[in-house]
Amino acid sequence: MEGIVSSKQQQPLVFAYYVTGHGFGHATRVVEVVRHLILEGHIVHVVTAAPDFVYTSAIQSPRLFLRKELLDCGAVQCDALTVDRIASLEKYSETAVIPRETILATEVKWLQSIKADLVVSDVVPVACRAAADAGIRSVCCTNFSWDFIYAEYVVDAGSQHRSIVLQIAEDYSHCEFLIRLPGYCPMPAFRDVLDIPLVVRGLHKSRAEVRKELGVEEDVKLVIFNFGGQPAGWKLQEEFLPPGWKCVVCGGSDKEEYPPNFIKLPKDAYTPDVIAASDCMLGKIGYGTFSEAMAYKLPFVFVRRDYFNEELFLRNMLEHYHGGVEMIRRDLLTGCWQPYLERAIRLKPCYDGGVNGGEVAARILQDTALGKNHASDKPCGARRLRDAIVLGYQLQRVNNRIIGIPDWYNLEENKLVGRSSEGSQFLREVEDFEILHGDPQGLPDTMAFLKSLADIGAGHDSKKDTDDEVREDLAAAGLFNWEEEIFVARAPGRLDVLGGIADYSGSLVLQMPIREACHVAVQKNHPSKQKLWKHAQARHHADHEKLAPILEIVSLGSELNNRGPTFDMDLSDFKDDEKPISYEAARKYFAKDPSQKWAAYVAGTIVVLMTELGVCFENSISILVSSGVPEGKGVSSSAALEVCHHVCYCCCSWFKHSPREILLCLPKGKWRIMLLEPRVGVMDQMTSACGGSKQTSSDGMPAC
Repeated sequence: MEGIVSSKQQQPLVFAYYVTGHGFGHATRVVEVVRHLILEGHIVHVVTAAPDFVYTSAIQSPRLFLRKELLDCGAVQCDALTVDRIASLEKYSETAVIPRETILATEVKWLQSIKADLVVSDVVPVACRAAADAGIRSVCCTNFSWDFIYAEYVVDAGSQHRSIVLQIAEDYSHCEFLIRLPGYCPMPAFRDVLDIPLVVRGLHKSRAEVRKELGVEEDVKLVIFNFGGQPAGWKLQEEFLPPGWKCVVCGGSDKEEYPPNFIKLPKDAYTPDVIAASDCMLGKIGYGTFSEAMAYKLPFVFVRRDYFNEELFLRNMLEHYHGGVEMIRRDLLTGCWQPYLERAIRLKPCYDGGVNGGEVAARILQDTALGKNHASDKPCGARRLRDAIVLGYQLQRVNNRIIGIPDWYNLEENKLVGRSSEGSQFLREVEDFEILHGDPQGLPDTMAFLKSLADIGAGHDSKKDTDDEVREDLAAAGLFNWEEEIFVARAPGRLDVLGGIADYSGSLVLQMPIREACHVAVQKNHPSKQKLWKHAQARHHADHEKLAPILEIVSLGSELNNRGPTFDMDLSDFKDDEKPISYEAARKYFAKDPSQKWAAYVAGTIVVLMTELGVCFENSISILVSSGVPEGKGVSSSAALEVCHHVCYCCCSWFKHSPREILLCLPKGKWRIMLLEPRVGVMDQMTSACGGSKQTSSDGMPAC
């Protein structure tokens, strides 16, 4: 490990390397760079909150010094898959904003005491400012930055936290340049950028050696269960694995007993060796798991992590090189692993890029500490402008809607809804569909929705490469039997003119529909004719179940709103001994996966209809949702969605009840299943369904 000091300097250089958060997930980006710096004979002080073994398992050298300090909290997580956005900002304020002056004074004094030649930040913002105050050059080495991550969190936490994002960006601006890793996010705060290959920890042992130590035969399929070292608290069971499989668990609890086909790895196990010895990995996408899966061509079964903006960019790269399979969180928790694992081992990951980013980064850092100027001669204004627009887009989002974004950006976001100043182009007939009943009334948004539906249907059997297509489009294309009837409904949001929430007390209110509306397309099929997504098909085949009705939903625009684009379930899940499950059981059902909790507005009301009106759902249901009603702005986006699909249910003739009877049931779904409000009335739904407009049908329901 000791290496020979470069002849260009008489004594070793001193690097101060700041690591964000608790260091588990970020260690991969750091360890290899530090190791190569030490191999060159330099001294590295790592400022980290991670346990020592994260670094000492890969580096044993007297030139490595670990200083325990948490200068930013990263993303605070409720569990291994759920980020708490408000807690993240509050914790960052507590650890980095309130004590900022003390931190800066302490770090400047410490940097001067160790005689640092260069400060390296693994995305710790204050380190860049401290280096500037100490008169020392600084460099960042990362694939994401906290201004981009936190910009999304400001949406929930409120504008009072926006100053945090701006302060972080200002701190980064003191950095001389960014060493940028593949799978990067937009990072406009940095003045200049140098791109390097993947930073990947090297192997210490062969596949055969690792398997021998684990007691796993070569013909046994091995999956590594890796969620970033965070105990998940999930009860693992023997039947989760297919026959002939074993699983090694990273970061498992010492208190938990594991089934015989699960192996708990020691806390200080060197995971790259185990990754390379496995047949696939099951976990969440972070830089460490992503880069090592790519480098060792290991298929990756991943579970979506909500509100961590880094994930989307890594995921796109992983899927581009045919290395990823998404698992629905519900299937992870219930143990339906087999179809995903079997799909994964059939993949052929094909990443062929460099994996020596640690060595390249160390060389750049060494040259910079010796005085070399790495500023690029190429102008980066266009890139910085593009990144700034994306970051500005994040900062301007309020409850997932856009404020003050140029028209061209709105057109791009809403291309599936068809918002356009040239509305007349959508007034033409939709040639791909024959309208059997109803009248679109020439509404531009309805014509646009029908056109987008026709476009999706026309491309459902396309054989073209789909790497760059939106995932929700692909799911929607396989949703319907396009030769059968599809029922479409439109329901607008509503504006509160007078009365507001007093409706539940019986007071008079005055409301009016607004232009923005939700559209829903619904199709019912006999279970034998229902088109199933692959994971649902595999689940039913694995359980050898009889044909039973299922529900499949696709929500357009979900990728932009940080929620799961699809939802599916067996409608039998809503029954207990042939009776509807309780509202409390339904609430718990939807709470299992925060990224799919939105589906309670659609699927949850099925429980209400079963319970309150005795409706029996014997057919499978396919639903496509596209809404232009702003969320979280007090204009009843949820009520518009509820009314939409209930109109479709009526049209599908599942039950014979008056619109008024159905609408009076709707608030129970919102109140009891979502538990969003202590009390709710029927005002929102009645306004959306029966509000006055220029054209309504004879029964008061929207004509289309």
